[in-house]
Amino acid sequence: MTANTNLRPKLDLEALAAGVRCADRAMLARAITLVESARPDHQEQAQMLLQSLLPHTPDTAHRIGITGVPGVGKSTTIDQLGSNLTTAGHKVAVLAVDPTSSRSGGSILGDKTRMAKLATDPNAYIRPSPTAGTLGGVTKKTRETMALCEAAGFDVIIVETVGVGQSEIAVADMVDAFIFLALPGAGDELQGIKKGILEIADIIAVNKADGDNINRANHAAAEYRSALHILTPPDAAWSPTVHAISGLSNSGLDTLWNDVLQHREELTASGNFEARRRAQAVRWMHDMIEERLRAHWLGNERIAAQLPEIETAVRTGKCTPSLAAANVLDMILQDTT
Repeated sequence: MTANTNLRPKLDLEALAAGVRCADRAMLARAITLVESARPDHQEQAQMLLQSLLPHTPDTAHRIGITGVPGVGKSTTIDQLGSNLTTAGHKVAVLAVDPTSSRSGGSILGDKTRMAKLATDPNAYIRPSPTAGTLGGVTKKTRETMALCEAAGFDVIIVETVGVGQSEIAVADMVDAFIFLALPGAGDELQGIKKGILEIADIIAVNKADGDNINRANHAAAEYRSALHILTPPDAAWSPTVHAISGLSNSGLDTLWNDVLQHREELTASGNFEARRRAQAVRWMHDMIEERLRAHWLGNERIAAQLPEIETAVRTGKCTPSLAAANVLDMILQDTT
């Protein structure tokens, strides 16, 4: 028997669901740990838990993605914005995703130390999670974690991503509003277009507009506004906005939040908000299918036994990757017929 009792096979899912609905932090943490587990029995329990909590997951929560290059001040901005929101009566959950090292397999998970205000706020919850190599700066279980937090009564869910460029589209596909934080003087607007961020951002905020940086931040904001004129917005019902803000001095964050509210209002009026949510649910389903298929063939004993030989053949150039993939697929189909 392992020392970890949080994920026993005979976990009381009814009690766990009740604890999540009551916003019991320990129960919420256990539920998230359950959905993040890769064990097949845990995954089966996690899906049962999520299904039971589905009626308690309202569509009223605000799902927000915030991205930007390392050093742009994401954590500082989220810490202050979240504190503003809890003061206004909101309950804020922050899903802070840390990159996993490709060498060691570990991650720092230090977001609670970088969000000092929210870390001690009774109306806030911070959950740091490793990406485990997932593209897009999000974990495989970010969507499930969002659902659990919503069932626990958090009405603002903020996903802080690692800021890895084009793959951030994965974040935009699971949130209502996608915010890109930029640095003043950190490159012209064309660089942003190359990364594809401007094409999927609903709101752009040039951070660190304080002290000697105010003029530079305003100039950068003007450049981004100009760049947006030649791009097709992510939604026809909304024209992306650009602001200069300072997470450190709490400047411009009220305007930023008002844009989030206005964005939702306009998309709701056009019918696009509900359509986006439903489309995201379908994409979630397709992602789950791919993940389950991969888990299935990785757990297949016959494939697992032959996989090292197949990988060696590809590595040494004796077999093309496409042919190797086709051979593995044939083995999967043989086991299912």
